[in-house]
Amino acid sequence: MSMHELVPAQTRWRRESVSQPTATALRCRRKFLRIFPDGFYDETYLEWERGYKLAAHERWMAQLGKSAFRRLLAQRRYHDIAREALAIESRTNLLFSFEKMAIRDAVKPLSAARDFATGLFSLLHGSGSTARRFDLWCGVVAGLPRVQTRVLTWPVATVFGFLGLPAVHFFVKPNVTRLAARAYGYELAYDSRPSWDAYANIVSFATTVRRDLRSLKPRDMIDIQSFLWVQGSDEYA
Repeated sequence: MSMHELVPAQTRWRRESVSQPTATALRCRRKFLRIFPDGFYDETYLEWERGYKLAAHERWMAQLGKSAFRRLLAQRRYHDIAREALAIESRTNLLFSFEKMAIRDAVKPLSAARDFATGLFSLLHGSGSTARRFDLWCGVVAGLPRVQTRVLTWPVATVFGFLGLPAVHFFVKPNVTRLAARAYGYELAYDSRPSWDAYANIVSFATTVRRDLRSLKPRDMIDIQSFLWVQGSDEYA
């Protein structure tokens, strides 16, 4: 599965037929380069944005790569899978503290850990359409036990795909993503409840940005998510 596969064919054709970035897209590019003059290979960029996300992905591959993940499932070590996934995420600042607590509490029952583990493997490595797998994953997250606060948020629904397959999956921080889209001049079809239709539109946005930035040689969705974070976050206002 590639990032190209995630975007509907009609949308791909429409976006790819536009060869030049818009004025607003170029303004976002200039902002990024003012902060990180060497772009995605800038030492400060690597230290502030890419480094810790890449380290999390590398740990994921070492502990929950496809073969290891499948072996743990075969051994019914559902809690081990959930604990490792949460431990990898915990070393990042991608989720808010209340989201970290919500998913941690949600996977404590064995049945919930099983649903989380099998659903996550299906999202990352399963068969069938990406649309169906993503919607099934959102259903899994929505069905996890709620202790204090809701579990199904955009960050929780997208963070594990992003850590496991950053070549394909985008991490969605709703407010920042919407502000970035507005700055970029992209009409985003956002819905507060995670679903494939809304996610496909967000990935289409990320794909457009990647195309516009091709001369800067972005490597994966880590670079695109970081670029958009710069556009929408108060950290870089």
